[in-house]
Amino acid sequence: MSLKLKKVAKSFGAVNALNGINLTLKEGEIIGLLGPNGAGKSTLMKILSGFYTNWEGEIFFFEKSYRNNIKSIKNQVGYLTENNPLYFEMYVIEYLKYVAELYQLEKAPIDQLIEQTGLINHYDKKIRFLSKGYKQRVGIAAALINNPKLIIFDEPSTGLDPNQLIEIRKLISALGHEKIVLLSTHIIQEVDAICDRVLIINKGEIVLDEKLEKLRKNQKNGSLEEIFNKLTR
Repeated sequence: MSLKLKKVAKSFGAVNALNGINLTLKEGEIIGLLGPNGAGKSTLMKILSGFYTNWEGEIFFFEKSYRNNIKSIKNQVGYLTENNPLYFEMYVIEYLKYVAELYQLEKAPIDQLIEQTGLINHYDKKIRFLSKGYKQRVGIAAALINNPKLIIFDEPSTGLDPNQLIEIRKLISALGHEKIVLLSTHIIQEVDAICDRVLIINKGEIVLDEKLEKLRKNQKNGSLEEIFNKLTR
């Protein structure tokens, strides 16, 4: 099962943010999305999350058309945005129950998510008193509350200390076994550490789509950072 994009394009006036992208994302993959500022990463993520509905081309989510089923598809997408907007005056469990209500879920797996994201000792604390790493965990738990098939992470490790970074990496890696995970980051080492596959986007086009394992074996092309720099000049 997969998510397929066919000739997907998006413009903002005279600016072409995406130029006819063809792409297939499969279950069980963690896909790293790299690109310089203004390359089209945010536009692609906002289209896949259902935030942008006016675009060209076709997208099929497990064989269902985005255009014809966008409301139901949005309920199968989890999205952790870069700024992770949380309500700091809420308690962790209160916030997760609130998110579940927004999805109109009768039996949200809140207890399971609290355990899965390592919040077992923090569920009864106000979000404002949590460290950056635990705030990220709350955001991840909220993104998973509807048991999505597609999870989009936008810069999930920004501002984390080394220990927090290791824990978040472990959490994201575990999710990649059964879902489509799209991880957008500017940290190349992050992709190298936890992703199965890398996409590099530049000027609205996919300039690289390759398995990390294959790139590592083919050393003549250089490191991922060297490849990135070469393709985004």
